[in-house]
Amino acid sequence: MRTVCILSLMLVGLELATGTLEIAAFNIQRLGKTKMSNSTLVNIILNIIGRYDVLLVQELIDNDPALPVTNMLMASVNATYPTTYSYRVSETLGKTCYQERYLFIYRTAKVSVVQDFQYDHGNNRSAFSRPPYVVMFSAGVKQFVLIPQHACPTNAVREIDALFDVVTNMSTMWGTSNILLLGDFNAGCTYVPDKAWATIRLRTNTTFTWLIPDSADTTVSDTVCPYDRIVATATMMTYASPHSAQVFNFRAAYSLDQSLVRTFKHHSREERKEKLLTCLSETQCTPK
Repeated sequence: MRTVCILSLMLVGLELATGTLEIAAFNIQRLGKTKMSNSTLVNIILNIIGRYDVLLVQELIDNDPALPVTNMLMASVNATYPTTYSYRVSETLGKTCYQERYLFIYRTAKVSVVQDFQYDHGNNRSAFSRPPYVVMFSAGVKQFVLIPQHACPTNAVREIDALFDVVTNMSTMWGTSNILLLGDFNAGCTYVPDKAWATIRLRTNTTFTWLIPDSADTTVSDTVCPYDRIVATATMMTYASPHSAQVFNFRAAYSLDQSLVRTFKHHSREERKEKLLTCLSETQCTPK
């Protein structure tokens, strides 16, 4: 079983105490009305959401423009926790794979959204079954960009490679290279065989650091596959400790039956706890 450790981010030249910003990605298998009607599953989801300041949810099935599933989830979140959570959600995405939305849930006392962008850069969009929904967050004095991706398994090599172009284009558009890529890349086993890595620029370009290693297991099945990943740009890594992103095994943490876990997703969830220089005193920055 894997434990969670701290990923330290330090802003050079600022003499501020460090506060903890916790970010995670969770592929909840087909989160729709059926799952939201199951109180047992909802309570587990709420427990997981409450661990983090920013959580990327993948496989949100909420095709109604009124967003009934999203609104139901957020109402439950804000009824459960004393601190307010808000969200940003993508349009419905999907071509060859089934349709879903990306959902960012975030604690408003810790971060705010600066801007967002549904990625669409000409031919580059066609590389993705579900193009990234890119969001820039602000945490006190620091801004950073999260690029999510849930790759279609049969197209994983092409999609992971195309994320290199997303980083390049978003860096130019928003004038920052403080970027973290995260999500279910399906980046391992038969979907990305060993020989394919040499063709993936996000891997061969040494300015990127893969914080979830190839040896990790992000599945809840009997296989050992590192499908879920976190990748940081070189600029982001100047604030980060390279070996501190870990896989959180929620089955073990909550003593869940395997059959119940499999209703959530095919993989486990990767997480990182980031320390940002956003506070003015040590007492204000005590980690949760």
